[in-house]
Amino acid sequence: MDQVDLIGLEIGYGLIPLVNPDTGGQLMARVKGVRKKLSAELGFLVQPVRIRDALNIDPDSYHIVLKGVVRGKGEVKVGREMAINPGQVYGKLEGTPCREPAFGLEAVWIDPSQRDHARTLGYTVVDAATAVATHLNKVLRDNAADLLSHDEVQQLLDKLSARSPKLVEDLVPAKLSLGAITRTLQNVLPESVPIRDMRSIVEALSDAASRTQDPEQLTAMIRPKLGRMIVQGLLDDQSGLSVITLDPNLEQLLHNVLQQTPPGQSMVIEPGLAERLFSALRQGARAVEEQGHAAVLVVSPAIRPWLSKAARFRVNDLTILSYSEIPEDQMVKVIHTVHADPAK
Repeated sequence: MDQVDLIGLEIGYGLIPLVNPDTGGQLMARVKGVRKKLSAELGFLVQPVRIRDALNIDPDSYHIVLKGVVRGKGEVKVGREMAINPGQVYGKLEGTPCREPAFGLEAVWIDPSQRDHARTLGYTVVDAATAVATHLNKVLRDNAADLLSHDEVQQLLDKLSARSPKLVEDLVPAKLSLGAITRTLQNVLPESVPIRDMRSIVEALSDAASRTQDPEQLTAMIRPKLGRMIVQGLLDDQSGLSVITLDPNLEQLLHNVLQQTPPGQSMVIEPGLAERLFSALRQGARAVEEQGHAAVLVVSPAIRPWLSKAARFRVNDLTILSYSEIPEDQMVKVIHTVHADPAK
């Protein structure tokens, strides 16, 4: 039996010209570019993407497949260009309305001759290959933990060992198994934390391993050591960090629920409170993004792991930090406070 490809891109027969360099197909080059950029940003080598034609899908469709499971779908038109509405445009375009596949923005398929006109109206114009590559990049980034296996972690450790053999010898397998390290790094990746600085990560794991072998606890212990790397992409033009906080009563309430949760069990909060909390977080995130800031919520270290997991699929583009992850010399400004009081 064939082994399942880690990353696959299946294309309908109508999209074959996109991968044929003889007809000016750019998709292979774009996909290589995505892989190279993502590897540099995440800190480990992303496996090659296998592109193949699939007769069982619509001619203009494509599927992004991870470990044999379709994780993203889209449709593009060869020979047309996609004019994407970034939020504010100054006129309508002739063409076929569609949705940009990666982020779901409103868009129109136009003739390439309309490209300059579309740009003057405020549209972002991309060709079909770029639309597919952008979608691939988003799916891979959103599922970065699935791209990291024991093999990639071993490669990272071998690379560090060439420069600092004692550091790695002291950790693996004496203090931690390769499996525990892999699971810890997989926990870090979904929150857009790169693992480029393996020296700091291994030093932090060495310190923490005497206290716990549990990947969840190890994750919480190494994140503060990566604070500067976590924070750097969230700063404003003046290198300040604008943050959202929880109302102290709300934060205390979540603490109380956490303390009553038996060890090893997931924290569960009352459904009404959960609904109000996530609704208030969505409103807060939107409000600070409209002011031009990244949506960053700062909470106590105890509740951060639970809240981060709970909010990941309920509140888009919200980064949740603990107080201990912000470097001491970092300028911080609270610009929004979240309340989840019952409606009076």
